[in-house]
Amino acid sequence: MAKQNRGKMSREEAGRKGGEATSRNHDKEFYQDIGEKGGEATSRNHDKDFYQDIGEKGGESTSRNHNKDFYREIGEKGGKARKQ
Repeated sequence: MAKQNRGKMSREEAGRKGGEATSRNHDKEFYQDIGEKGGEATSRNHDKDFYQDIGEKGGESTSRNHNKDFYREIGEKGGKARKQ
């Protein structure tokens, strides 16, 4: 791929390298902080209907891509996690 890009790295490779460098330089707290900020910003820009819509789309997509065994397995995992 580098030859096609005249010696330059692809966007995907640059993103991967940047992500790896960021993960080496930051701890869990950093990611929690930016996640919280992103959640706050998103909630200011969207209403309840927006979240219902994306929840429905996600559920529909998941149900198309998984069978009963998948749901049984994640249900068991959730039950075990709650017991702890």
